[in-house]
Amino acid sequence: MTPAELHIHNDCRPVGEILHHIGGKWTVLTINLLSDGPKRFSEIKRQIGGISQKVLTATLRELEMDGFVTRTVTPSIPPRVDYELTELGSDLQKPLDVLGRWAVDNRPKVLEARGRFFSLHPEAKPKANSKLAILPLMQAAE
Repeated sequence: MTPAELHIHNDCRPVGEILHHIGGKWTVLTINLLSDGPKRFSEIKRQIGGISQKVLTATLRELEMDGFVTRTVTPSIPPRVDYELTELGSDLQKPLDVLGRWAVDNRPKVLEARGRFFSLHPEAKPKANSKLAILPLMQAAE
């Protein structure tokens, strides 16, 4: 490997750019949901829950831009718009599914570790409006 090739291989920016797009919670949920087959926008929004129309629109646009999703408009009144995983999106769904399962399976261990950390470092405890989940025991101890 030449020095130039080694530099490109060790440069984390290209990986970081892709991970930034595919690592978001809405992206993971959307791709996993679409693994069951094509869905309409309203169907995706309803099944994900908690996602705003604006965020879902942006997520689907990024997925389409990166080649993970196709958007098909069927002329009708109102127009029907379906989203479906591409071959690349289906390929991505496999590791995302494994990662998602790992997160669900190991969440109790992560919350337990956070509880230990915050009991040792109370000054680092997240603010009340933080989205960081902590053990209920820690919250009750406030």
